[in-house]
Amino acid sequence: MPVIWKNRYFWMLPFYVAGAVLAGIFDIARGEVGWQLPVLAVPVLFLLYRSYRIYMARLEDGRSHAEEMASLHLRTIEALALAIDAKDQTTHEHLERVQVYAMEVAKELGLNESEMEALRAASLLHDIGKLAVPEHIISKPGRLTPEEFEKMKIHPVVGAEILERVRFPYPVVPIVRSHHEKWDGSGYPDGRWGEDIPIGARILSAVDCLDALASDRQYRKAMPLDQAIGVVVQEAGRAFDPRVVEVLARRYVELERMAKARKIEPLKLSTDIKIEAGAAPAAGFEGSDKSAASKAAAILEQPDFLSKIAAARHEAHALFELAQNLGSSLSLDETLSVLSVRLKRLVPYDSMAVYIRRENLLHPEFVSGDNFRLFSTLEIPVGQGLSGWVAENSKPILNGNPSVEPGYLNDPSKFSTLRSALAVPLQGVNGVIGVLALYSSERDSFTKDHLRVLLVVSSKLSLAIENALRYRQAETSATTDFLTGLPNARSLFLHLDSEIARCKRSGEVVSLLVCDLDNFKQINDQYGHLEGNKALKVVATALRGNCREYDYVARMGGDEFVVVLPGLDAANAAQRAEHIRKMVLEEARLQTGLELSVSIGSATYPHGGADAEDLLSSADRVMYKVKAASPERLRSQKNWALWQQSTQGTQTIH
Repeated sequence: MPVIWKNRYFWMLPFYVAGAVLAGIFDIARGEVGWQLPVLAVPVLFLLYRSYRIYMARLEDGRSHAEEMASLHLRTIEALALAIDAKDQTTHEHLERVQVYAMEVAKELGLNESEMEALRAASLLHDIGKLAVPEHIISKPGRLTPEEFEKMKIHPVVGAEILERVRFPYPVVPIVRSHHEKWDGSGYPDGRWGEDIPIGARILSAVDCLDALASDRQYRKAMPLDQAIGVVVQEAGRAFDPRVVEVLARRYVELERMAKARKIEPLKLSTDIKIEAGAAPAAGFEGSDKSAASKAAAILEQPDFLSKIAAARHEAHALFELAQNLGSSLSLDETLSVLSVRLKRLVPYDSMAVYIRRENLLHPEFVSGDNFRLFSTLEIPVGQGLSGWVAENSKPILNGNPSVEPGYLNDPSKFSTLRSALAVPLQGVNGVIGVLALYSSERDSFTKDHLRVLLVVSSKLSLAIENALRYRQAETSATTDFLTGLPNARSLFLHLDSEIARCKRSGEVVSLLVCDLDNFKQINDQYGHLEGNKALKVVATALRGNCREYDYVARMGGDEFVVVLPGLDAANAAQRAEHIRKMVLEEARLQTGLELSVSIGSATYPHGGADAEDLLSSADRVMYKVKAASPERLRSQKNWALWQQSTQGTQTIH
């Protein structure tokens, strides 16, 4: 019975006691002042009680709402932080580990509640400024260049500018801005040092470094945790606060266990689905009326951090388009034309020159903009001038002086409008293959950002140029003789077919000379093939130099050459053959010291043959008839005249 009373009715005891006390007070008051006043006091007390209950209920509702909003706020921050982390291509556990480590270290160091809440938010949002860093830098699989690192260093400043708009009730912004500062003052962006760095930033800096070392990144594999903490300990007193490092070194195993116990679901975005519904956008598709100038003006009207984010997105998009265009064509002229248009959107310039290295000279392969005539005539020795220095040292030049380019001293006025230059080497598989140079009429016109962009472009451009040069070489070798540089037999037949077709339409004539070195085998046997090749080159040069501009000289193969003479009949062709024979022998004797003998046979369309094959066969038969005669007799003018008559007679027969 006492147990039942205690379990079921004991909770009513305070109410009975309170009721007894109130009854006693009411009875005493009735005896002193009468019953009317206590009766009137009852509704007043009830109203006071109800008002108190309503106030407490509203206070509880307000507290619940504040807790709910705070929870929503935190979840929003976490979702945004996960999205930023996904852009950085790190694991989804990174932010959770950083937050666990940071909060536990902060508790041990005795941070107050405001500093703790600030650190909680900053540990999630410290990299939000990476939205303003181009994605090709963030996700680069190798080491950053100095120019790319300069761009990366803006993210704490941009992150702080973004979070200033949130107006946190606790100091999140100073932590985010200073989380890359170092204890010895060598950090960024402000070079703060020691106790001048906010304590939250000092904690976050050490924790973030530890987690980064122990995580897989695009440019390296994760270190074992014991090795990573060793690196952090070595940096105590230089990069990190020694007190923070001491806590981490003592508790890192425990903190890692706590971080692993707290798992969050990875952020999964539906990026691989296709949406069927939806009409065209109001602005239409590509080719919208909105000009680049209006877009730039819109960016300028935005807050500073928004313009930086927009600029990063614009740069990434422009580089993507440029990379696509550079890889879509094997024509070098087309590739460089696209480059000149696309590049100007990223790096403003007045003139552009792409120099290709051939042995120890830089030749202008493509020139656009102001002074293009001057640049197109330059030949820059490697090691001389601005572009020559870049090619020799494989290093870029920022805001160099264009007047030092070879050719400036010849006519300084031509360079008077150009005052700064940006040049980068084009690195091929086997070294520098050329130089990309931009020129501007303003002093110090180019920035480190421009240099960074140009270095990114140059790597892709180098590959495109190498491929285009290989394609050009393959295309040329298919129609050009490698040794002499003359058109080969394939080109000859194509050209001769074209000439015969033209003659059929116009009723004109075309003559053909087939030239053969009589004693070429003896030269090879006596002096070697190198001397023989030299003789072939000399003959090719002599043939080309003693023909008209529109005559066509080709090498059929071996020691046999063919000359196509448009508009010459048989008699004039014979005279031209005699002139060519004399000049070739003279130049060959002067340049090689060898006594060469040349046999020449000729044929004229339409008498010598109806097509290219017939014409070549006819001239070839005449050439072999001449070759059968004695070389001593061929050297005499009389016998040469007899040869002319014999060739004319052969042509008449055909």
